[in-house]
Parts: sequence; structure tokens; C-alpha cells
Amino acid sequence: MARLSRANSIDELVTVLRECARKIARCDGVTVIRRSGDRVAYIAEDAMSPLWSGSDFPIENCISGLAIVEARPIHIPDIYEDDRVPVDAYRPTFVRSMSMYPIGLMGPSMAMGAYWATSGPADPSTTALLGSLARYAGVTLNRVTEGRGADPAV
Repeated sequence: MARLSRANSIDELVTVLRECARKIARCDGVTVIRRSGDRVAYIAEDAMSPLWSGSDFPIENCISGLAIVEARPIHIPDIYEDDRVPVDAYRPTFVRSMSMYPIGLMGPSMAMGAYWATSGPADPSTTALLGSLARYAGVTLNRVTEGRGADPAV
């Protein structure tokens, strides 16, 4: 939280999320996603093998987009048991379970995802910590974009 309070740009915010979320969650990968109109762009990741950094997808076709649109965390204990998951995109990856958190105070414009290589529910204390990190990231996002006239969703 202290590092987020010192972030002065979206790039710094993303760096803090990428570096801290994986440690907090003891997960196998994290990603940071940014909304751009009706698409989401995977802008950063820290994972045991490459995922989707540098790619973008229609907002309605991925879990990060759903978390942003629905403005709520989404926890998926088994990607193969949840109809919302585009399993063909995940099949070549290590991901078997995930948690996705929206970021933004007045309507999410970003998301943060944690991925695990094993199926099963995330630990409740882990989801609480990640949820707190995402909420505070929303405060930071608001602060760094406020006054610049910047729309963080563009």
C-alpha cells in the first residue's frame, strides 16, 4: 500500500501491482489489464511462463473484461468447470484457477488477475489481501489520472 501511495503515474501503478500481487497471492502468475473502449489490453504480467502481455481482446470475451464490466471480483477454482472461461485460450497455458479484480473507483477501467497452476479455491485471506490491493490501486488510479483530464479507460 505504501508503494501504491507513492506511485505518480499509471506505469508506476502497474509496476507495483505486477511486482506485489504475485508475492501476496503466492500464485504462479499475475497480469494487469487496461480497458480500451470495448476491448481489454494485457499490459503487464509476472508469470512462470508467458501469457497474454501485449495482446488485446473484446471485453466480453475474457474474465478480466467481465470483472471490469460487472465491477466485482471473479474467482474461478477450475477454468475447465466455468462456462465463462474461453478455455481454448487457456489450454496451452499453465493456468488452472484464477481470481480477477476490477480496479477503479467510479467504474473500473483496469483489472488485476492472479493465476494458479493447480485447480481449487483461492485461500480466503489471499483473496481479501488481493481485494484490498485492487481497491487501493483504484484510489491510486484516481489520484494519478485526476486533474490531467485523462480518461484511464482510453
